[in-house]
Formats: sequence, structure tokens, C-alpha cells
Amino acid sequence: MNFFQQAPLQYLTGPHPRYAIIWLHGLGADGHDFAGFVDSLSGVTNRDIHFVFPHAPTQPVTLNNGMSMPAWFDLYGTRSEDLQDEAGIRLATRAITALIAEEQQRGIPSEHIVLGGFSQGGALALSTALTGPHRLAAAVGLSTYLPLAHRFATDLPHINRATPVFLGHGTDDLVVPYDFALKSHSILTQSGVHATLHTYPIGHSVSNDEILELHQFLSETLAAIELGANTTSV
Repeated sequence: MNFFQQAPLQYLTGPHPRYAIIWLHGLGADGHDFAGFVDSLSGVTNRDIHFVFPHAPTQPVTLNNGMSMPAWFDLYGTRSEDLQDEAGIRLATRAITALIAEEQQRGIPSEHIVLGGFSQGGALALSTALTGPHRLAAAVGLSTYLPLAHRFATDLPHINRATPVFLGHGTDDLVVPYDFALKSHSILTQSGVHATLHTYPIGHSVSNDEILELHQFLSETLAAIELGANTTSV
């Protein structure tokens, strides 16, 4: 059975994409939620980009009294000590890893793929990007947390330690408290991952300043990839 119940939204900024950005929406939303990132982030490199916005499957969510909604995995609570849906997270991680493989089949190497997301989508993005089998260009998590943190150090492949990570979080977030970002950032850095935490005086949302800093982060990250490729070819 296919994890996805509908095809993802896809946008090309040019006919010959050399980079891909896969973005995962939050709980209860869908791929359209962040489609505006195509305009916001399309200038991060002078190369063509393939944007992919998958839709989470509709499934019951325990935290919402069992109500069905778009969700990447089940949620049991909002506290760090609450039980996590490990099986669901693993299943979703494999599905997103398959999307990465599809980009590779199109001729985009994994090192040119950015995986990011917001809230629950950000949690899945961090998990997939850092514990998956592919070395990615970067991972982005906005208003989110690191899932299965107690197993992260064990699950982290050595090749992914060098993957740069952008964490953005509002200090007034009441859905995913700012403390989650601090703990996630601490675990990542202690594990040898180069993660930067950017904070904003906002709630569970994305600000213009955050988008500007994310744009700069991606521009610098992809420029470094280009520089490395050019240096290698000399």
C-alpha cells in the first residue's frame, strides 16, 4: 500500500533542475500550505530548482481524540516525555526517503537536495535527513523538534554529521514550546551535527525575518556546494 494518498505538488523554476527542495507541511495542513516558498526561495541559487510539496496521508490522530486529518504520523501528547509513534515515524521516513530517490532518478544527486518542513513536517524532515541513507545538501526544521531523540546518536550515520541544519523557532510558540528547539539543538550539536538555531518573537508560525534568514542559509549552503564541485573539477 502506497503511503501517499495523492501525488505531491511539483514546481520547476527552470527546465533543467540541478537542485531539489522537498518541503513537508504541518499537522492538519497539506502541500499547498507552503507552496509560496517557490517564490520566496527560488533565488537561492542561479541553478534551476525542482520544488516538491507532498501531502501527508489522512489518518486518525490520538492527540485530536482520534479525529482523522492529514498527519505524517500519530501524536500521543505534547510533552517531551510522552510516548512517540516510532513505527509511524519510521514508515513516514521511508516514504520521504523514496521521494529523495525519485529526485536522484531524475538526475539530481542527494547532495543537491534540501529537505525541510514545518512543525510535524519539520520533525519528519529532520529525522529523514539525518538518519536516512542519503547525504543531503541541508535539513530545515521550523517550529519543530527532533523526534526519537533518545535514539538519535545511535541512528545518526557518520556521513550525515556534516549535513548543515537550520532550526527556526518562535520564543512565544505555545504549540511546540521553544524549549523543544533548545533541547533539539543541544542534541544535534552534541552529536556532531552542524546545526544553527534562529529565534524570533513569534508564536507557532513563520515570520518574514525567518524566511530571509532561511534564504541566506540556503544561498550560502548551495553556493558552497557549487564551489566544492568547481574546485574538484579543476
